[in-house]
Amino acid sequence: MAYASLLSLKHLLEHTLDHDYQYLILDEKQQIESLLQKLSFLQDFLDDSPQKSSETIDCLESQIKDAAYEAEDIIESHITDRVHEEIASKRDDSLTPFCHKLDEVIEEIDSIKKMVEKIKDDDDVQDLQTRTKPSQPASSGKSSMVGLDDDIMEIKVRLTRGSSSIETLSVVGMGGIGKTTLTRKVYDDEKIVQYFDNRAWVTVSQNYSARELLLGLLDSMKKLTDEVREKSFEELADYLYKNLKGRMYLMVLDDVWDTKVWDNVKRLFPNDNNGSRIMMTTRLENVAGYDNSCSPHHMRFLTEGESWNLFCEIVFGKDGCPTELKQIGKKIVQNCQGLPLAIVVIAGLLSKATKTQHYWTYVGENISSVIASNDDNCYKIISLSYKHLPHHLKGCFLYIGIFPEDYNISVSKLVKLWVAERLLKPVISKSLEDVAREYLLELVHRNLILVRVKSSIGKIKSCSIHDLLRDFCVREAQRQKFFHVNNMGLCGISEGTKVRRLSIHSHRKLDLDNCLQNMRLRSVLNFDWEHYHQSDKLINSRLLSVFDTYETSINKFPVNLRYFAGKFHFTRLLPESLLYLLRNLQTLICGNEVLEISEIWEMRQLRHVNLWGLVLPDPPSAETEGENSIIVLDNLQTYYCTR
Repeated sequence: MAYASLLSLKHLLEHTLDHDYQYLILDEKQQIESLLQKLSFLQDFLDDSPQKSSETIDCLESQIKDAAYEAEDIIESHITDRVHEEIASKRDDSLTPFCHKLDEVIEEIDSIKKMVEKIKDDDDVQDLQTRTKPSQPASSGKSSMVGLDDDIMEIKVRLTRGSSSIETLSVVGMGGIGKTTLTRKVYDDEKIVQYFDNRAWVTVSQNYSARELLLGLLDSMKKLTDEVREKSFEELADYLYKNLKGRMYLMVLDDVWDTKVWDNVKRLFPNDNNGSRIMMTTRLENVAGYDNSCSPHHMRFLTEGESWNLFCEIVFGKDGCPTELKQIGKKIVQNCQGLPLAIVVIAGLLSKATKTQHYWTYVGENISSVIASNDDNCYKIISLSYKHLPHHLKGCFLYIGIFPEDYNISVSKLVKLWVAERLLKPVISKSLEDVAREYLLELVHRNLILVRVKSSIGKIKSCSIHDLLRDFCVREAQRQKFFHVNNMGLCGISEGTKVRRLSIHSHRKLDLDNCLQNMRLRSVLNFDWEHYHQSDKLINSRLLSVFDTYETSINKFPVNLRYFAGKFHFTRLLPESLLYLLRNLQTLICGNEVLEISEIWEMRQLRHVNLWGLVLPDPPSAETEGENSIIVLDNLQTYYCTR
């Protein structure tokens, strides 16, 4: 989460220098401008660094994340203290000098910058990206596949009919949905074997070598000898081309992650107008549609019937499911949500375990955790999609895990949260909300996010995520201390844990006093509405910036609050200093009884206002504000008020 922490800190520094709080850091302005330059350097390094993780990169990212978080804490704590001093009309000289703390963290970031410079000078970044040899997997004839007969037939027809010109057919879908298994079934089909003169299969993977890719194809064609292996890349390319020339062939490129793969190999495949075909499997829509010779085949989730048949075939073979296990078995299958990978892993586990109702009930209630603890390969398959994400998308993707299982996520809400969490990289001439929607669309095109509802003009209104992917997000986010989910299935937060974001799905085992004392809480999202009142005190977290709940009691607002959603009522009269405490507010979503907030016209950072019980007063008159004064909320994008 190094990149996300850099983005957040840069947003903070730029906002502090350009807006209301500039006067609070005038003495440190030069330090902050210097820090901004260092952060931009580190951000550029991460943008250019390999997506594949390595020990060196992982270590650097961890140091960057910790230093950025520390700097953010120091600066926001300083601003919070100074604002409260102004309200109280006094200065607390006993506070540890802000300048000294800032110097220390700048020194730490500077040392990290020097390490990065050394890596770049030594060209170590290229060495970090190790090449993985394309492999030719053994025939997966034993792989279980139930259903999809129509899909297999459709692909066979597309391969053997149609244009005589060479065509590329891509099979696209999320990890674990069965792209490779389906393609292998077609590839090994007797009719396909007899139809094509030459067939070859190579698994490309994320970090491929063009030379190894050619060797893999030649090996699959039984054309690889020791002499051939010694040839140069151009000699290998010529050798492959000559072996395919004049023959009708089927080439399969499995697990393609980059359009450059096609750019590098398309010239190697002769087009003799004899009906030759190329197949690719990929998780990425842009890769699937890159060639444009024919439309991709989109994988679908299995139906409940297909899922049940696949499950029973693995667990019981030719024997039927015992009556006493059928109901819970169908619940297990339903919880796999039609993803073949999840069904195969769970069924494989249950086929070797004691077939009792008690154990099956436990598995049915804990599908994702059972898979995680019993099948490392499954999570490796899921994690590949995450590791391949560009840095600017990783934080936004993991953030999806903050919502409960099977949650219908409003895109409007998600966009507002991403903006408030400072997870977005600004783009000139685009609003942050537009950037957020582009990020979401990219995650959809990578088959990581599922579209639930679209508007009449095709915009995504709500989305969701498969439980297996969501569980990965939660585990990875908690490992990186990006956020913590508190629910009935997870242990409470240990003492001293520094969690910046807390998602409450259940108040069970949640020590709220510990949260306030030992956590640097920035965000609280409360989905346990039956016990919403238990988290009231979290609104008092001094560095809180995001608070989403059903209803809460408030005696003061946090200085850094950028997002508030829910009903609120005050434990005492509204303070006149409310304006000072809400100058950072971007999103205000309230369902209060009739209440008037005149200060709303001074909340200049407001982007989204949704009020269905509050009275919006008229803006202050020119006489009140000054003869030439015009009240303008420059950033306001959406507004709804019932009164």
